[in-house]
Amino acid sequence: MVELIRELAQFERLGSEVRATEEQLHEAMFGPRPVVEAIIARVGDEPAGWALYFHNFSTILTRKGVYLEDLYVRPRWRARGIGRALLAALARITVERGGARLEWVVLDWNEPAIRFYRSLGARAMDEWTTFRVAGDALTRLAGEG
Repeated sequence: MVELIRELAQFERLGSEVRATEEQLHEAMFGPRPVVEAIIARVGDEPAGWALYFHNFSTILTRKGVYLEDLYVRPRWRARGIGRALLAALARITVERGGARLEWVVLDWNEPAIRFYRSLGARAMDEWTTFRVAGDALTRLAGEG
């Protein structure tokens, strides 16, 4: 999985930012309080792609949902239905668990992914802007009384 994370980060032009280790990923997935789950698509013994996800919650709907953190299909396996199969599996998980929606973000320059997602019936939530507090700003905010 960490190898696949590094491949995704390279694709997203974020390779130098990867800090993931096998130990951290194992703790996040299988520790005393798991926070993420994953699906791995295989072709034979080779991992061809993966999806990493977790539950979120809508206060308006008062129902949980699934947030897709990352979806990645290795280049040699693209355009073979693997991405669609991973998303279909996540949609089933969402429905089976009583979820109201499946959500994710996509980099605005990734036109092939945007076209693919739209072909599935997904729509961009252009009225929402994602905000993030990280690094020193997160530490400063956490220190406020």
